[in-house]
Amino acid sequence: MSKPSSIPDLSRDPDALRVMTRPVLVAVRFADEDGTCATLEGSVRYRAGDAIVTGALGEQWPISRDRFEQTYERVSDGRYRKRPAMAHALRLKAAMRVQVGGEGDVLEGQPGDWLLQYGDGRYGIVDADVFAQSYETVDDAGPTGAAGSQV
Repeated sequence: MSKPSSIPDLSRDPDALRVMTRPVLVAVRFADEDGTCATLEGSVRYRAGDAIVTGALGEQWPISRDRFEQTYERVSDGRYRKRPAMAHALRLKAAMRVQVGGEGDVLEGQPGDWLLQYGDGRYGIVDADVFAQSYETVDDAGPTGAAGSQV
């Protein structure tokens, strides 16, 4: 597993892209009890009350209730979309593992997947197909379309 000190600061990495979340609709349910969610990148634990999000490609991931309420907006019953948020992204050339969440769960990325560094300094790994649907590159003038070039 990559130690936090060995994970690059993507905000300073010349190969990293600046990206913004797209307003993709997702289905959400709130957990009745503690459990584990099998994400595409690894198992992640959640607590009762946390959001379990299902994306457009059927992928699932948990989000703590506090973070969910800060970063998603309700569209209709059980349907939400992520508020626009900036991040830095680097396409993986080799397999990589990062520790995430309060429980120290590990996500495993494969070549072609994306390492993301969010504005608050947290890291995540996103499957290449999910990344292409969920993020767009941004330059100083604003969004520039789909992100997906190999770095």
